[in-house]
Amino acid sequence: MTWLKRLRNRFVDKWRTSLQVRVLGSIFTASAIVMILLGLGMLTVFTQRLVDQKIDIANSEIDRARVIVENQITASGASSSLQVRVNSARAALSSLGNGGGAEVNAAYDAVVLVNSDEVVVSPEGYRIPERLRYFVSQDQVSYQFATIDQGDGSSYNALIIGTPTDSDIPNLQVYLVFSMESDEASLALMRGLLSAALLIVVILLVGIAWLATQQVTTPVRSASRIAERFAQGKLRERMVVDGEDEMARLAVSFNAMAESLSAQITQLEEYGNLQRQFTSDVSHELRTPLTTVRMAADLIADSEDELSPGARRASQLMNRELDRFESLLSDLLEISRHDAGVAELSTAVHDIRIPIRSALEQVSHLAKELDVELQVDMPEESVNINGDSRRIERIVRNLLANAVDHSKGHPVELKLRATEEAVAIAVIDHGVGLKPGQDELVFNRFWRADPSRVRHSGGTGLGLAISREDAMLHGGTLDAAGTPGIGSIFRLVLPREPQGDYRRSPIALIAPEKPWEDEPAVDTAAADAPQPAVQPAVQSAAIAEKQENTP
Repeated sequence: MTWLKRLRNRFVDKWRTSLQVRVLGSIFTASAIVMILLGLGMLTVFTQRLVDQKIDIANSEIDRARVIVENQITASGASSSLQVRVNSARAALSSLGNGGGAEVNAAYDAVVLVNSDEVVVSPEGYRIPERLRYFVSQDQVSYQFATIDQGDGSSYNALIIGTPTDSDIPNLQVYLVFSMESDEASLALMRGLLSAALLIVVILLVGIAWLATQQVTTPVRSASRIAERFAQGKLRERMVVDGEDEMARLAVSFNAMAESLSAQITQLEEYGNLQRQFTSDVSHELRTPLTTVRMAADLIADSEDELSPGARRASQLMNRELDRFESLLSDLLEISRHDAGVAELSTAVHDIRIPIRSALEQVSHLAKELDVELQVDMPEESVNINGDSRRIERIVRNLLANAVDHSKGHPVELKLRATEEAVAIAVIDHGVGLKPGQDELVFNRFWRADPSRVRHSGGTGLGLAISREDAMLHGGTLDAAGTPGIGSIFRLVLPREPQGDYRRSPIALIAPEKPWEDEPAVDTAAADAPQPAVQPAVQSAAIAEKQENTP
């Protein structure tokens, strides 16, 4: 059964993935059905012809047998005894059955019934069906196919035909029994020949179809393999052009398309490399003048008391914008490292709660300024991970700043869960949310859902893009989900070891479905360590239950 199941699964897979298998299977099924119906029709016609011929012979022979019996009984004379007259008729019928006029193999035995009571059988052992005897007794020439039991226990199929007689012996009936064995042998031979012919025809049709489909599927398979290699970056792969038919024109068109795509991809790669190189060079080149401007700005700031109110305000604005400029340069340098593939992890085993608390402290002033409550739900015991704490801290800081910026004054939740394989951090806000399709756009560089919205956090537009690159550098994922006008969730999943495998995330990615006002009240408690403007939310019973259920 296992072998049959494996064979069935393999056939289903081939049927689903191979056009040639489907075409051959369809042709085989259709041709087999047509040939079977044709064979059954021919066999039916042949059988009917044999039966009709047998019946015609039987009718002819029964008429001759009746005449012979009647003549023989008349010739015996009325003075002879009944037994003598019957024996004389039997002898005459026996000579007829041994070749006295039959043109085909129609050997038969004669049965004579006297007064419908005494049955004289030649040879012994035949029994005439009662239904046939009834129709003959009604002065009708009748026949019936029946199984004849022989004395040695064997049996054979036969045609029994009977007729009444016009003799001076009352109710005298004559029956002839024709064996059907030769006819059945002919039918068996015919069935064997038809079956062999049908099988050969079906195999030939399938073979012809295979040759025909091979001319079509071979170029298609070649195009598929070349397209796969082309997608893997082997841009010089091309199809072989053979002939001038449709497949050759397809190969020419495919090669032209591949040439065009190759040229465009090469151009885009060159453009991307130039763009990344330009970004990196500009970022580095701006460091020196920015340092000089920063020194001048600090010098001016040290003498703010001597400046007029307008100059003092200008100095403050200059320092704030210089801070943003430095942050933008740092992000540009970081993203250029990721683009160049030179970003590296500085891994060490540490408690992931430490960089999370550091990120909370850095975002606390922004939360306090916007009157946003930060609710933290972390295990009390340490959660160790082998990773880059600086990058993890930056990811969490970016997620928290983004959530606070879009929370519309509602609380922001941070949850930490862990399994033996992975650690997950979820940041949930109850603000503007995400529209359908924006769950991936938020990680694009400089993308903003609402360009008119003011950034309270002063972000550069590269934070989430850098965060996803940092997560991927660890072998983890950073994804998002949201509901418009209700809120969004950003989930960071990191393996315990860099580039390690994990089967599932400790936290499900489920966007908020109800406005914050409909959420149940949350009991708060003090955090383990002092965190300015950070209020960890602890739902004692619910969180304890979640921790117990977390592997």
